[in-house]
Amino acid sequence: MKIYLVRHGEVPHNALKQYNIKDEDLTERGIKQAEELREKIKNIEVDLIISSPLIRAKRTAEIINKNSKIILDDRIQERSCGDLSGQPIEVTNREEYWNYYTKIQYGTSENIQEFFKRVYTFLEELKTKEYKSVLIVAHSGVSKAFSGYFEGIQDGKFLNRGLKNCELKEYEL
Repeated sequence: MKIYLVRHGEVPHNALKQYNIKDEDLTERGIKQAEELREKIKNIEVDLIISSPLIRAKRTAEIINKNSKIILDDRIQERSCGDLSGQPIEVTNREEYWNYYTKIQYGTSENIQEFFKRVYTFLEELKTKEYKSVLIVAHSGVSKAFSGYFEGIQDGKFLNRGLKNCELKEYEL
């Protein structure tokens, strides 16, 4: 099965370099990014679009969708930042926050290993389906988990292994 993974378009907390604040919609720039992506992928045929239920991902999925069914899956929501919500990303050591082997817990943020397991259960279930090709619209953290699943955990450093807004990556499942 071919998997096309897309990160949603820009939202206000991305532009402000903050941990996500709430379930935000796309900025004007984020809408433009999604429209550009729609043009870039117009010749890709997919059986289904699976999106995170968060507004930014759903909106991106709606913009880039030609005529596929869109289903939502909670397991591909972004990693919960807990009480870091709305704070500048500099309040943490980002390398450590995205280190699979970290022993540091930042406030009430979701544990990275538990987060990856959540995403991996989604991928394991997807393996059991008969789709030829699926487009998944999710988040930077989810793209980091996909990287770990398909490319290995390696040194455990995931800070720079995520997709940029409306970036597309292809995998074979």
